[in-house]
Amino acid sequence: MRSPRHPATGAVRVALAAAVTVAAASGCTGPAGTGGGYVGGDGTLTRVAPAQRPPAPRLTGTTLEGRPFDSADLAGRVVVYNVWGSWCAPCRKEAPALAAAARATADKATFVGINTRDSGVAQAQALVREAGVGYESLYDPDGRLLLLFPALPPSAIPTTIVVDADGRIAARILGETTEATLVGLVDDVAAGR
Repeated sequence: MRSPRHPATGAVRVALAAAVTVAAASGCTGPAGTGGGYVGGDGTLTRVAPAQRPPAPRLTGTTLEGRPFDSADLAGRVVVYNVWGSWCAPCRKEAPALAAAARATADKATFVGINTRDSGVAQAQALVREAGVGYESLYDPDGRLLLLFPALPPSAIPTTIVVDADGRIAARILGETTEATLVGLVDDVAAGR
């Protein structure tokens, strides 16, 4: 007798297929020795109308500093997730802009990094210090957290996802972004737009 499939298996396969498809293009590849697997986006911004927003996944894990994290603790706040790797040139370039946007919108939003494909925390922590990033990042070396986003998946590195205060995905940016773009998005989402 065959065992039944886990209900998320199809969604995970779709997300993996999307990541592999995107990986076939040129751009930001994975760290040395990993064979790539992700690429940089072109800065495409996707906004979702409030009535059509899919729920954001609950993320749990450990931060780069070894602290436990649970996104349920951020309920009622706008959350900005940024998927990055220390090996990714566009991620390194945009890190100061993300840090500045986080400071500029601290009264409206919480920024959380999702560090992916780094083989250890040392390189990631070095980039955080170098760029002056004051918010926490989840350590996700194998990309498992990324697979939890079947709607508007983070299929490029970097990717930034904005979640509204009701826990729904409001926007996604594939590729490098700017402080002005993020501040504008947070202002709009916090205002219910």
